[in-house]
Amino acid sequence: MDTSGNTVLITGGSSGIGYAMAEAFLAAGSEVIICARREDRLLEARKQQPGVHTRRCDLANEQDRSALVQWALASFGKLNVLVNNAGVQRDIDFSQGIGEFLAGENEIRINLEAPIILTGLLIPHLRAQKNAVIVNVSSGLGFVPAAKMPVYSASKAGMHAFSMAIRRQLSPLGIKVFEVVPPAVDTALNSQGRAQRGGFRANLGPAEFVAAVMKGLANDVFEIGYGMTTDLLEASRAELDESFERMNSGW
Repeated sequence: MDTSGNTVLITGGSSGIGYAMAEAFLAAGSEVIICARREDRLLEARKQQPGVHTRRCDLANEQDRSALVQWALASFGKLNVLVNNAGVQRDIDFSQGIGEFLAGENEIRINLEAPIILTGLLIPHLRAQKNAVIVNVSSGLGFVPAAKMPVYSASKAGMHAFSMAIRRQLSPLGIKVFEVVPPAVDTALNSQGRAQRGGFRANLGPAEFVAAVMKGLANDVFEIGYGMTTDLLEASRAELDESFERMNSGW
């Protein structure tokens, strides 16, 4: 894809990977709209990048999603790139029953249902645009699940399957579908769980990761990994099983 001259909507764009992608697309000469749930983070993002357009939106809320699409299409008629990045991650122990799952944010609704619906809402518009692109951010945990984060892992495996399927469906319409597969990146994702694991911080920053993502997009690499996730994309089932055992040996 041509990373310049686009009109890009990035969900979860006020921090982490989403914000780094907003900066990268702006630097490449595209118009960028970001949405997020927290108004304070959107204000800070606009302070740091005055050229970015912002919209508060809870993607788990059906009315918010519909309002976002209506606003974006009315305000940015040339919108041609959707980046499904927003997500949440939680440690959930099902050996204790359903309680932990029900007590917090629903990862399935936010990580999988919301991007599927948002994609469907925007496809009638995207199919009429030149250089239309959908970018889905999944995770290495969608290929090798973490026992501590079973629902997050499942939701990202779903995003991988969805990306593959709609890439085939939408290709005749001229809509390109990319999947971005991050390894562990130093963001605020699951800050509570990371704190419980001794304050774990990844060695990879969002800007470094996104620089590689932008190169992949520019070269039409439809499944973009980095470091260990590049290997996961090419791994056999036996290799994935070995990685699963190594990752979850302490469970």
